[in-house]
Amino acid sequence: MNKRLLFYAASFALALTGCTDDGLAPQPSLPGEDQETTIPADAASGELLIKFDPMMTDLLDQAFSRAAETRGAVSRSGIPSTDEVLDILGAYSFERVFPVDKRNEERTRQAGLHLWYRVKFDENTDLQDAMGRLRQLGEVSKVQTNARIKRVYDTRIRRTYLSETALRQRPATRADGMPFTDPGLPSQWGYHNTGDYSFANANLDLGVESPVIAGCDVNCTDAWQLCAGDPSIIVAVLDEGVMNTHPDLRANIWVNEGEREFAGQDADGNGYKDDRYGYNFVTDSGEITWSDPDDTGHGTHVAGTIAAVNGNGIGVCGIAGGDGTPGTGVKIMSCQVFSGANSVSLDGEARAIKYAADNGAVILQCSWGYNSGSANAVEGYTPGPSDEDEWAALYPLEKEALDYFIRNAGSPNGVIDGGIAVFASGNEYAGLAGFPGAYSECVSVAAVAADFTPSCFSNYGDAVDISAPGGDTEYYGKVGMPDDGYWVPDPAQTGDGATTETLGSILSTLVREGQPAYGYMEGTSMACPHVSGVAALGLSYAAKQHRHLKAAEFRELLKQSVKPLDGYYADGLVKTYFRNHNYAAASPTQMELGRYIGKMGTGLADAGLLLRAVADAGSDMRLPNVYVAEGNTATVSLAACFPNGENLSYTATSSDDTVVSVSVDGTVMTVTGIKTGSARITVQASDGTTQSATATVRKKANDNGWM
Repeated sequence: MNKRLLFYAASFALALTGCTDDGLAPQPSLPGEDQETTIPADAASGELLIKFDPMMTDLLDQAFSRAAETRGAVSRSGIPSTDEVLDILGAYSFERVFPVDKRNEERTRQAGLHLWYRVKFDENTDLQDAMGRLRQLGEVSKVQTNARIKRVYDTRIRRTYLSETALRQRPATRADGMPFTDPGLPSQWGYHNTGDYSFANANLDLGVESPVIAGCDVNCTDAWQLCAGDPSIIVAVLDEGVMNTHPDLRANIWVNEGEREFAGQDADGNGYKDDRYGYNFVTDSGEITWSDPDDTGHGTHVAGTIAAVNGNGIGVCGIAGGDGTPGTGVKIMSCQVFSGANSVSLDGEARAIKYAADNGAVILQCSWGYNSGSANAVEGYTPGPSDEDEWAALYPLEKEALDYFIRNAGSPNGVIDGGIAVFASGNEYAGLAGFPGAYSECVSVAAVAADFTPSCFSNYGDAVDISAPGGDTEYYGKVGMPDDGYWVPDPAQTGDGATTETLGSILSTLVREGQPAYGYMEGTSMACPHVSGVAALGLSYAAKQHRHLKAAEFRELLKQSVKPLDGYYADGLVKTYFRNHNYAAASPTQMELGRYIGKMGTGLADAGLLLRAVADAGSDMRLPNVYVAEGNTATVSLAACFPNGENLSYTATSSDDTVVSVSVDGTVMTVTGIKTGSARITVQASDGTTQSATATVRKKANDNGWM
């Protein structure tokens, strides 16, 4: 979000910012070959993140196997030269960054993530000296400091809330072209912009008109005719905790059926206890929180844009919130990285990203990022990484975790092979997108106002991939008026609670004093979930059409399924807005729109175009090969593998029942491993079509994850 939640300066040098206008996130400079490593001002004392050479795997495994046997803590690596340095540093804790997930350890090792360790040592030890000693070891390939990511906005700033009661007072009328009567939908101009909004003329008395143009939206009108969501698609929200009891979100919250809250055990063996609705990486617990006085509802707000329940007669709609039938919306997984005044460390952020991939999420929703390399120091912004090489050198663990998600989310046999990581571009009014979103394999999102022009605060540049509605109160807001009270009585109507919008921000679900609410925020933080929602809708349609896509292929479809923007940015055109518009003395500022040509990504996200592109892309879903342990079972949804599969019946046979047995219950096939070996499975559908695949049985498949 931008100035609605103001950022204030902070005296730290390594920080990730929640996406707000006035963020200050000082960044460390990249060390040259002949200079010492710059230690960030807020680097954790007595703590470093280390990646070992793959040749050290066996020694590291042995050290941790001994610790597991004795139930003791590990303080040494088992590598003599490394332990000698750890002795000098006074190390007292040595642990893997990523816990063992039995189901995914094999691919974790293939990605090299098992080689990352966090070491804690005497807090009085000089970090510069510690890094220097460790970097001299041939067994160590990478060393970086640890710190806590930070949202540096003042959480005490008043949000713009709209009570559920106020929304219920609105007539449940169907908006033009819309299939749902949720009372807040007519105000969600980012989905369906009719061009008829009163906030457009807020400052006519000052000689400034801020237009609204019909069609400046992500085109839910066309998309919802084809699909409104699918529960097989999971979006991980890395943010504040998502309120999973919110009445407009509850039905679309991801549930880990293998876990129970507050049980104190890792029932499903994924390395995390009690993670029923996701995981709180701040407190290292399964309890997702949202009621701290310093919480802002940010995570709940972005979740609502993606998946607020459609057609339930209350609140607002989500872009992929379903068609009004229970169980039709996409699912929201809460990966909590901010909690009250606290946040995760960099290794906790990496764990959250990997957790999302390993537990079924295919879209990563991240409305935060570093300040861009072009952030204006005169205005109080401290620049962050300027290019991909600099970012990768400063934050190698972060890059490797993102690469893991992008390559390993989804399934080779599912709707998407790989994952889509969506980030906000930043809100520093700067001509460069911030990282990690600027990474070439992520999707960086800029924000537009309701007339296709760039939101005044939005970062832009060559690394921006796509744009989406983000609001712009400095453009539409009444000068000298506060941004609360977006809803005022309409004197032309009486008795029905009719109300009129006065500003052009983004309406979604919120939390107020721990209770469910609705309200407005703005920024690239709000544009970002529009794109995540559109992506989730595209994959939902792919699931319904039984299409399979590679992540890179789908990412390109998303970027090319857009409404052009450059036609609104001709040289000589200007946009006038009022910086700090809440104050009566705010002066007009002009944006030269020509500077934005080719810098707002490929265009404005269009869900209707994306769904139509998905229908002709990728390949048909097929019966997948199956890997199963001796004595264990695996299940396959046959409905996803055959056209019109939901309406067919099936029979299945195994070429060798002594190796693999199969059975079918409705549209689900169960494969049981009998003994090590392989067999051919053949499935025949009631429409006469037949598919075959190989089932492989291993002693330890789906057990410890590697052979």
